[in-house]
Amino acid sequence: MSASTTGRATPRLLDVGLGAVLVELGDIDEVLPLDARVQALVVERVPPWDTVVDVVPGARTLLVTVGTSDGAPPTGALVGIRSALLELATGGMGATMGEPVVTRHDHAAVEIEVVYDGPDLQDVAVATGLAVDEVVAAHQATPWRVAFGGFAPGFAYLVGGDPRLRVPRRARPRPTVPAGSVGLAGEFSGVYPRSSPGGWQLVGRTDAVLWDLERDPPALLAPGTVVRFVARGARVGRDPREDRPTPGATATTADRHAPDPRLGLEVVDPGPLTFVQDLGRPGLARLGVSGSGALDRAAHRLGNRLVGQPEDRAGLEVLLGGLVVRAVGDLTVAVTGAAAQALVDGRPAPHAAPFELRDGSVLRLAAPARGLRTHVCVRGGIDVDPVLGSRSTDVLSGVGPPPVGRGDRLPVGPAPTTFPTVDAAVVAPAPADASLRLLPGPRLDWLGDPDALAGPTVVWRVSPDSNRVALRLAGGPLRRAPAVEGVELPTEGLVAGAVQLPPGGEPVLFLRDHPVTGGYPVVAVVHPDDLDAAAFLRPGDEVRLRWVQPSPHRLRQGPAG
Repeated sequence: MSASTTGRATPRLLDVGLGAVLVELGDIDEVLPLDARVQALVVERVPPWDTVVDVVPGARTLLVTVGTSDGAPPTGALVGIRSALLELATGGMGATMGEPVVTRHDHAAVEIEVVYDGPDLQDVAVATGLAVDEVVAAHQATPWRVAFGGFAPGFAYLVGGDPRLRVPRRARPRPTVPAGSVGLAGEFSGVYPRSSPGGWQLVGRTDAVLWDLERDPPALLAPGTVVRFVARGARVGRDPREDRPTPGATATTADRHAPDPRLGLEVVDPGPLTFVQDLGRPGLARLGVSGSGALDRAAHRLGNRLVGQPEDRAGLEVLLGGLVVRAVGDLTVAVTGAAAQALVDGRPAPHAAPFELRDGSVLRLAAPARGLRTHVCVRGGIDVDPVLGSRSTDVLSGVGPPPVGRGDRLPVGPAPTTFPTVDAAVVAPAPADASLRLLPGPRLDWLGDPDALAGPTVVWRVSPDSNRVALRLAGGPLRRAPAVEGVELPTEGLVAGAVQLPPGGEPVLFLRDHPVTGGYPVVAVVHPDDLDAAAFLRPGDEVRLRWVQPSPHRLRQGPAG
């Protein structure tokens, strides 16, 4: 990033797929004023800001995501947003870039008690040249301040600590970090609100509840809040390794009609894993809540159309079949997604076509021969209580209903007044060779050889530890560009489809339950039309990645101005 005549770094605009742009600035004190200005414009809903879905601040960047009502790539909207962001970031439109960040004074500082026994405490001591006791003392000695939220609901990036504690993230992220873990990464400290993947250096653990939907506001740590860590020698309260159910996950709702008590599905067997999903909860990324929702959007939308209702009604996302449900009342059902044999009272039921499930009848799904997720849509929709405006389960944040369990009674909502207009849908067979198209990511220049990721002979294998959060790809490790070997990327926003390059070299392809921020470079983004296909892949499947030319409507990346 070059310097301007004002002494500030010249902002850059970097495309993040076809639906988002990353504004790269000099530091957090430039990011936060721009964030505040953009947020104010988004609230006003004046074009082009009425197309903005999410605004996510990072350590040096601001991620702005746009969307359209039909889910199509918002190319035209992104052009307008880029132009407006460029003007704001360079001092136009009444922007207040460079103004100091004001700490909130509307509430007292938050004190967090910590047991300093983290698994990385000794490594942090070695990396900093301090004794363990000195690391612990330094972490407590200086008050921290919440710069921004992200990664997961309730997670706050804290700045202002002792500069001696700046340590890199782990070379390979942990698949699971226990709830309550206190960590360090770069200039930041933070507390994991719940069990989740993570690459921070863990120095301790706490009982503090960072996120509670029954609290107003849900997040304990808001931007600007001052935080003080206090050592505690003995453990009190809950074990942070035990995940608590998300408070409010079964809260009563006032924004829906009561379901018909005569209609529902009784779960005889949930199979390996079944979730309730709709089209998600976009617009909450700055709270640490991803968009989530059905991974195979096309299958979910099709199933709802087949039963004659809006595409956003909730249905069931069934992993590898095995679901057995009994109808309570007469229902209209459609099965889409990965083709699995469906039996109603032992008789075959069609795929991608509506059929009747009479009161007391039993629907059984076999495991699909190919693919991973089968969708079951019911006329009226699965009418569990919404959380933050959606009935989707987000496995990373813990927001939404729990996985469907044996013996559950899933209510079905009132049937719409419209009737199905499609008798059956023609569904193209899955291709023999899985292939995903890639667009250049905002940090493509961090990748040593782009052909090593998506060359014509490169084949990746889906790792067993993949889930709704991400596909982890196993294969020959990728190398970073020599200029950024060992360099820490400041935390920045993420989108679904982002392909991240951890130091270990094996790429991670984020799906819809992704963290909203991350600290590893995004070298590519899956084309939005191929994101459903990524959700089709099961562990052990082979997949090829291939570069495509950016859309001609996208502006060139590079220094703004």
